[in-house]
Amino acid sequence: MGVTTDAAGAAGPWLVVGLGNPGPEYAMNRHNVGFMVADLLAERMGGRFKRAGKAQAQVVEGRIGPPGPANRRVVLAKPMSYMNLSGGPVNALREFYKVPAERVVAVHDELDIDYGTLRLKLGGGDNGHNGLKSLTKAFGREYHRARFGIGRPPGRMQVADFVLRDFSSAERKELDYFVDRAADAVECLVIEGLERAQSTYNS
Repeated sequence: MGVTTDAAGAAGPWLVVGLGNPGPEYAMNRHNVGFMVADLLAERMGGRFKRAGKAQAQVVEGRIGPPGPANRRVVLAKPMSYMNLSGGPVNALREFYKVPAERVVAVHDELDIDYGTLRLKLGGGDNGHNGLKSLTKAFGREYHRARFGIGRPPGRMQVADFVLRDFSSAERKELDYFVDRAADAVECLVIEGLERAQSTYNS
């Protein structure tokens, strides 16, 4: 399950969704690491995000992987709704591009994983993440997740305050490396399948 065959690769695009909140005031928040990974993937593809018609999202269409059978068509998306309303824009894109749920990859922050740790999976619960909750309500739970660890809030800080704060100065020293690694993992998932990506990047 989750392994991409050449036939499946030729059948249609993957939809890779970075979850976050729109607006410059949120840009460096922990909750916006999905946007950061999507931005890097768009840069690698040589594309620029633009408004997706009537959908409340920005998209980049392109391809990743080497020329030949391993090359994959990908639609990158950043919902321009707020995090807890991500499901509507993502589902509209999914239906427009005719992408089945199992070819959707949601890139998101994860509280229950140490900072910088990456975990890839297919399906599962939302673990209290409002973006995932909205996606699951819109089209079910059988989509891929690239979970980027941000750790738990210190002391008695509320979760909502923690995720909506910028990465600390100490965290920012390694942030570019971890975002780069997460982008590598998403590319591996789409090109080589879930099992290969998990064995290479899950830690």
